[in-house]
Amino acid sequence: MYLAMNRFTVPAENAAAFEAMWLGRDSRLNELDGFVEFHMLKGPEEDGRILYASHTVWESEEHFRAWTRSQQFRDAHARAGQGSQKLHDGAPRVEGFTAIQHLASTKAA
Repeated sequence: MYLAMNRFTVPAENAAAFEAMWLGRDSRLNELDGFVEFHMLKGPEEDGRILYASHTVWESEEHFRAWTRSQQFRDAHARAGQGSQKLHDGAPRVEGFTAIQHLASTKAA
């Protein structure tokens, strides 16, 4: 399993527009081999800024890398920077992680 994460620091006054931008995106991630799941997370507010993180889970790092070379990636990021840079501070912090352990609940859903 491979997890790709982007972190964004968003001024509180831009939070609603930032969330609307993400919630309105057509990511097309579900079209790609190896895609497992996506989460857009809202974190704490500190000093008038809110931390957001996007987490994308892939079967492997190679599946993630293939996505970054895909048409779906180009389409999803075609308008990146057109207004979004004004919604968050600086560039997103991109991080990738390979799972070394995975524990799942044994309780029935």
